[in-house]
Amino acid sequence: MNSLLFFFLENMALIIALLYLALKTKEVLFPDLAESKLLLGLSILFISFLTFSVMYNPYFYQGMRLDLREVPLYFISYIGGWRVGILSAIFPSFYRFSFGGPTVIEGILQSVVLPVIIGSLFRDKKTVNKFFAILNIRRMMVGLLVFELLKSIWMWATTPATFVIIFSMMVFAGIAVLAMGLIANGENHHILVRKELEFFSNQDHLTQLPNMRYFRSKVQTLVAQQVPVAIVMLDVDYFKSYNDTHGHQKGDAVLRSIGQLLRDNTRNKDYVARYGGEEFIFCITDPFDDHEALAIAEKVRIGIEQHHFDGEQLQPGGKLTVSMGISLDSYHKPLEQLIGEADQSLYHSKRNGKNRVSAFGIAGARESIEA
Repeated sequence: MNSLLFFFLENMALIIALLYLALKTKEVLFPDLAESKLLLGLSILFISFLTFSVMYNPYFYQGMRLDLREVPLYFISYIGGWRVGILSAIFPSFYRFSFGGPTVIEGILQSVVLPVIIGSLFRDKKTVNKFFAILNIRRMMVGLLVFELLKSIWMWATTPATFVIIFSMMVFAGIAVLAMGLIANGENHHILVRKELEFFSNQDHLTQLPNMRYFRSKVQTLVAQQVPVAIVMLDVDYFKSYNDTHGHQKGDAVLRSIGQLLRDNTRNKDYVARYGGEEFIFCITDPFDDHEALAIAEKVRIGIEQHHFDGEQLQPGGKLTVSMGISLDSYHKPLEQLIGEADQSLYHSKRNGKNRVSAFGIAGARESIEA
């Protein structure tokens, strides 16, 4: 009796320890929390290996090979569904079949096939991003109880296993699955909270654009790697007048719309952020030349000028517009210098009629000022 209990304790400890290591590895390899074929494939390989590890040194009883192989198979089927469960069960099935014995078919059906079926049936099909979701522990344990009752009755009727063996397997399998669920939920909750904190610490709450902390971090990396960049500063023309006329709520709506227009009129590899107040900043990453950088900045200006903003007809000129300044020639310049040059160019645009793009110290620019 003692040897039986210690055997199942060892099985349970092995399952929990390997799962914990796997979850930590998942956090390192998939920090963006995105499901992928690679994550799916690695999960299947891990469960196959975990099941094999549990089966490698079984408890023998009258020709039966007893272990807790059903635990990882039920768990992965509850999380990933029947396709993931079946793929995870292929190697353990062949491995068990290779040893033969009087209960080989029963062992495969009861402890490999059945947990996949029951786990899949109880899986919450509404779950999105299943490998990072918070599990419904109660639902999972109800499903496990159904499986264990069916398996126990089946074992009692078709194998020489005693009541003590069957009951012990049921108890330790339940503890192992519960521990797996709690550990997975703890790790996933930790990851989700950390990602949420990172998101809000790098985001402007009004426009949902990145803030300057995030912008500086990303663009500083480009500058350090000597990737050519152009820094553009943007300021809403007569914004105080708009706020005084229409109120701050509509002013906030304008800022949100401009944030979206900046996203729409820049490229995926460019970085956009709110600088503060009615000012925005964006980085044109690796432009082909100065003319392309100026063309992108002009596209942004025109996109905002042509957009219809509520109440803009009361603005000077009848349109809500922006002034922009751009710093080119980033070679061997620190980021703060580039931002300062773009700010000077913006001030030049403001002084010279607004609703225009001014470039810092580049001959042939749309508007040029000397360094």
